[in-house]
Amino acid sequence: MNDSSSGAGGVPVRAGLAPALATLDRLLDPDPGDAIGGREIDLIRALEDLKNAASAAQAVAAVRFARTQRAEQARRGVPADRVAGGIAEQIALARRESPHAGAIFLGLATILVTEMPHTLHAMTSGVLTEHRARIVVQETSCLAREVRADIDRAVGGDLARLEGLGTKRLGHLVRGLAARRDPAGVTARWGHAVEERFVSLRPAPDCMTRLTALLPVAQGVSVLAALRSLAEVARASGDPRTRGQVMADELVVRVTGQTTAEAVPIALHLVMPADTLIGLGDVPGRIVGNGPVPGPVARRLVGTAPRLGSWVRRLWAAPSGGLIAMESRRRLFPRGLATFVTIRDDLCRTPFCEAPIRHLDHITPHSDGGTTSAANGQGLCERCNHAKQAPGWTTRSAGGQARDDPPDQADRGPADRTQGGRGRADPTHHVTVTTPTGHHYLSPATPDW
Repeated sequence: MNDSSSGAGGVPVRAGLAPALATLDRLLDPDPGDAIGGREIDLIRALEDLKNAASAAQAVAAVRFARTQRAEQARRGVPADRVAGGIAEQIALARRESPHAGAIFLGLATILVTEMPHTLHAMTSGVLTEHRARIVVQETSCLAREVRADIDRAVGGDLARLEGLGTKRLGHLVRGLAARRDPAGVTARWGHAVEERFVSLRPAPDCMTRLTALLPVAQGVSVLAALRSLAEVARASGDPRTRGQVMADELVVRVTGQTTAEAVPIALHLVMPADTLIGLGDVPGRIVGNGPVPGPVARRLVGTAPRLGSWVRRLWAAPSGGLIAMESRRRLFPRGLATFVTIRDDLCRTPFCEAPIRHLDHITPHSDGGTTSAANGQGLCERCNHAKQAPGWTTRSAGGQARDDPPDQADRGPADRTQGGRGRADPTHHVTVTTPTGHHYLSPATPDW
């Protein structure tokens, strides 16, 4: 492949967009004589083909952008071990996704463009989605380049077969071909996968969370079987809880060592307006890291905390719900400005990132005269803080007026403290991020619910 804008056999990626756009243009006008909606099904398929072709074109654009950025950084004299810094993050911002997702996409795009032209062509033709192409790439990631090329030709080059394959069957097909052609490589990959086991927690609807564990298959099956066995015994003894409820409760009890699932002491940062706390309003509260909770639920959490032996950190919010001050009585908990900024920002401030905060950053660097203040502070994840150090990145504070402040207070700066347990900052605190290409992205602190 001589041109990064080309697909398999040197066919330009734009050749897939042109017919999809032409078909779409023909189908967009409704047909009054179509009584059964067949034209709309054709339109849905044409839109799907266009999405897939656009994903292929986006992959090619990402690889070309990465090449130009690396060349520019080398021209600027960036040390070799730091070249490529901030590239995936810029792609992520353009795609409105997290830097981690942007890095995964750039890796996918690089493999497709440089090593798997047939799979890229299947995307260009509209047959293969980005998600399904990622499965093909991931399942061949441990293979030698020539073996991967053979599987790319066998799978991506057979458009007729791809048309009839679901996502799971496609994964099975590629995995089977990989195991047959390079059993040693696949076995080594399975051994390495054990090292990447982890546990994570993500918000879920209705004030719930999803606790996820990535475990070796034998361990995962064993854990699930044990919980199911406990649930069967409990149900047989007349326990009124459903099987799923018993399994969830037993998981909590056995991991925490508490007597019951409900007896686990909670330690939550709960942000809520004072009128919600005392029952005169129902502006939602916010559990830091987990999102909004209805006012009645927030009051219930505060009310049950003393009975469970929990501690409560009172976090004062404006009527709109934005954090304006806090008070801490827990001696060993980090106090002051760092805690205030972390709770105010909730998640990494880079747009679309939403990773946990790991670093506190000066928006205007301290070396450039930036103050250590709430107005000039932001919480970032480790990756985003490092990306910000790449050449060409700039950030600036763009805080606005709190909506519940009187007009004559608009120009007063926040009362920031690096000591003690209180601070005040504008709930409308914003940060403008500018990338090396001159694109601007606005980052609000915490959204209004």
